[in-house]
Amino acid sequence: MGDQTSRVSFPSRPKIVFLGTPQFALPTLRALMDEGYHILSVVTQPDRPKGRGQKLTPPPVKILARENNLTILQPRKLDEGFLDLLVPMKPDLLVVIAFGQIIPGRVLSSARWGGINIHASLLPKYRGSAPIQWAIINNEKKTGLTAMCMDEGLDTGPILMQQEVDILKGETAGQLHDRLSCLAPGLLMNTLQGLSEGAIEKKKQDDFLATYAPKLTRDQGLINWSLPGERVCGLIRGLDPWPGAFTYWNGKMLKVFGCFLADARQRALAPGRIKGLTEKGLKIETGKGSVIVREIQSPGKRRLAAREFIRGSRLDSGSILG
Repeated sequence: MGDQTSRVSFPSRPKIVFLGTPQFALPTLRALMDEGYHILSVVTQPDRPKGRGQKLTPPPVKILARENNLTILQPRKLDEGFLDLLVPMKPDLLVVIAFGQIIPGRVLSSARWGGINIHASLLPKYRGSAPIQWAIINNEKKTGLTAMCMDEGLDTGPILMQQEVDILKGETAGQLHDRLSCLAPGLLMNTLQGLSEGAIEKKKQDDFLATYAPKLTRDQGLINWSLPGERVCGLIRGLDPWPGAFTYWNGKMLKVFGCFLADARQRALAPGRIKGLTEKGLKIETGKGSVIVREIQSPGKRRLAAREFIRGSRLDSGSILG
């Protein structure tokens, strides 16, 4: 979407190559099919080993594309070999959502109008691979989606449209992921329509305001109960469902999920001490205030409601976690 935009109208029905991989991308791919867009090919990540048996498993986007008889490409790298397949298709546009790789400039330039990316934050905040999780970890009140023109940087291209949403009280990363995933198709369709009508002006990002959302690791889930309850709660919610926040009790690791604040101002507490069960979950003291945890999981076991977990363990009031 460079200088051509001033000379030639953006097509109302561009020929699209779709690049996406996980569950998050599925509603957008479905919407493009339902609206009758010409999808030349679907590009997704290679099948990966998954589960205890490490069985080779196709990504969700591949499964949906296969069910709808779409052409599928699964390059390990977006290299010259990939370009040899892409260029002859003569795409008008690349649509990218949660693909999982940086798109090189030579790939973007292979499409007449370059690439549009739907990113799960209000750019320039939370550039990177885990914007949903970090927004919740940092206790943001709002987030959203951005449709942007792609360049070779990490989510640095000009903004086309944005949609702001409130982060709900107690909302987990998994819940917010699902909400934003369902909103993404509408933003893309509005963006494509606006471009075809010449109604969208590109807005350069202010790099000075940029923040980053790096990839999560399992180690980041260790809970420091001495922190204020708001920060403990943000971590637990932001890492739910993956990789999961965790703590220790009698040398045994426990993962905890679902969290909200209780007694936010109370001081003189024993961080990590269990106060007891409530109707909503297990109440635990922090450095400032208490939190209530909804679910607990032992290694190799399934997630259990806190009340159910307590019935089968010796974890009771006065026990210290961490």
